[in-house]
Amino acid sequence: MNPSALPSSFKLPFLFEAKRLQSDLSGIVTSEFIPHFNTRYYEGDWSVVSLRSVGGKADQIYPDPTRSDFSDTSLLDRCPYVREVLAAFPCPLLSVRFLRVKAGSTVKEHRDHCLSYEDGELRLHIPITTNPDVHFIVAGRRVEMSPGECWYNNFTELHSVHNRGTTDRIHLVIDCVVNDWLRKTILTAAGTPLDESPPAVIAAN
Repeated sequence: MNPSALPSSFKLPFLFEAKRLQSDLSGIVTSEFIPHFNTRYYEGDWSVVSLRSVGGKADQIYPDPTRSDFSDTSLLDRCPYVREVLAAFPCPLLSVRFLRVKAGSTVKEHRDHCLSYEDGELRLHIPITTNPDVHFIVAGRRVEMSPGECWYNNFTELHSVHNRGTTDRIHLVIDCVVNDWLRKTILTAAGTPLDESPPAVIAAN
């Protein structure tokens, strides 16, 4: 493997209980999903529930990369298992959200700025509900993720989502700051020797 770059997508060594995630999700009512702010990037319904946000505000769905004052929202109180999931990540947590792509909806191809291991901030996806007709494309390749799994994707690469199924796709999405623990976890999952790791901005523990 070229030590200068990680794969665009790979699974981390976690498997969470999909039914318990779905139980937490059932405590959120449909009206609490807020349409995604990047309206030009999607067709149909791409919407968000903020569980951790800037200022702890439930209506703040933008994961502002210039801010560090993220805290839990009141909606996280309804999601006890999500709290357990978050406790499995001993690294600084930024935004935590449920992201929904409704059946028949498309998130158009785009890139996210400075959102990769190498940038020192990354995004993890844990599927909660999905279907075989969800096409999640990262860097030209389809990434098939099952409920309860945890995946790293380099979102500075071009990526898109097409939900061609008849059920909604909802993921728990966690934005993290790379510290030494997360560095080792990511590199081990990617199969990269720690002494050959690509450069990254590492937060103090």
